[in-house]
Amino acid sequence: MLIKSKKGWEIPEREATPQEIFFNRRRFLKTTGLVLASAASMGLGACDGEAEESAAGAASSSSDPTADLYPVSRNERYTIERELTPKSISSTYNNFYEFGSHKRIYDKAQELKIRPWQVVIDGEVNNPETLDIDTLIRAMPLEERLYRHRCVEAWSMTVPWSGFALKELVKRADPKSSARYVRMETFQDPEMASGQRQYWYPWPYVEGLTMEEATNDLAFMVTGVYGEPLAKQYGAPIRLAVPWKYGFKSIKSIVRFTFTSQRPVSFWEEINPQEYGFWANVNPEVPHPRWSQATEEVLGTGKRVPTQLFNGYGEYVAGLYKDMQDKPIYF
Repeated sequence: MLIKSKKGWEIPEREATPQEIFFNRRRFLKTTGLVLASAASMGLGACDGEAEESAAGAASSSSDPTADLYPVSRNERYTIERELTPKSISSTYNNFYEFGSHKRIYDKAQELKIRPWQVVIDGEVNNPETLDIDTLIRAMPLEERLYRHRCVEAWSMTVPWSGFALKELVKRADPKSSARYVRMETFQDPEMASGQRQYWYPWPYVEGLTMEEATNDLAFMVTGVYGEPLAKQYGAPIRLAVPWKYGFKSIKSIVRFTFTSQRPVSFWEEINPQEYGFWANVNPEVPHPRWSQATEEVLGTGKRVPTQLFNGYGEYVAGLYKDMQDKPIYF
């Protein structure tokens, strides 16, 4: 008898949205409109701020020059055992320190100007270049992946990211043998982003990965979400998703990829290296100095669940850290 063991990232088929419904956007929007109209007639209003967020997200998506590319096909290899976090929750509970330190930053984040937007690829590469974001997105093989997202603050969500594997960008850059890390940097515009006027933060936001991490199958460049171009509060027009690491490693609104032989000092590592290390791998056995990492609150469910090593993605990434077994891999 053939017995198949379920992987930690798999989702039961009965819980996945049928493909024909997911790709039929018109039917989805029509059905959603009927449901909302019915709810309104029954006095079931939206949550505070949800209506404003939906309007802002719709305006952002409809005006995005790459809107015609979405939704994209789902890569069934990257699915999960949890239900997706509703868009109304994940899009209104965000960290984006460029616009402030509170979670309800989605409204303020609409001030982010995402066109024109250029991405620089430089450093120890054979193909340095500066690309318009739309040129970059259209040049890459786009797909959708369902990922768990675990914040260092001990909450989590499950999101349908669209984008392309970071290793595709690495391949395009053609790094030299001396390149050991990829340093990523976000925009800096304090006139637009009021949070960047806080001088005690080391702007711009910087993050980094080893070349082995950057070329791992899981490392993903996000350009869309929920079947639409990436909304501003998620870090439009392009952000990183490395789901085996705490969320602060998944840098938003990237403008530069620098390939280097020197390990970058990341934004939060520079602020407090005792609390936020370079590796930042999810590990329930290694507490944050001020709270436990053993469990997490799953947004939208009211439940706490046990946290998994590498956020449940050890099958993909544990081999990257085989020589670090004597160290707390949180750091």
